Amino acid sequence: MIKSAHDIVASLKGVVAGIERARAASLFGQKSVNLVAVSKTKSAELIKEAYDAGQRCFGENYVDEIVSKHTLLPKDISWHFIGHLQSNKCKTLLSVPNLEVIETVDSVKLAIKLNKTIEKLQRSKIRVFIQMRTCLLYTSDAADDLLCVDLGGRRIIKKK
Repeated sequence: MIKSAHDIVASLKGVVAGIERARAASLFGQKSVNLVAVSKTKSAELIKEAYDAGQRCFGENYVDEIVSKHTLLPKDISWHFIGHLQSNKCKTLLSVPNLEVIETVDSVKLAIKLNKTIEKLQRSKIRVFIQMRTCLLYTSDAADDLLCVDLGGRRIIKKK
């Protein structure tokens, strides 16, 4: 378990080195890889240590955590929301100016709410990852009611 700044820096260096080895050995070669450091349960001070060691992308599970931490940390951090998002928290989450990605869109209702909230806040659009159910036997918070279609590189999301 990571408890100190030294642990953070050492762990981060190890992970980055492993990513570089895997990337070099892969078919993707020079394609870039983006490490999202999950910072849930970590203090702003420990996140700052990772930032000082070169990490710029962090993921948070809870809206309240990302909202409180983003004000205490450098503005060039790229935040990813990686937890389950309730539609009543969309406005609060989208108030984080350097929120880059919401990785957990799991329903049409949530996608519509995010889109409407972005328009109301006059915020620039952000990237989202859609959670899709890929197996009928698998149970998770994946969208049953979304259909993704790729049209020549442009992804269109439709309700089934």
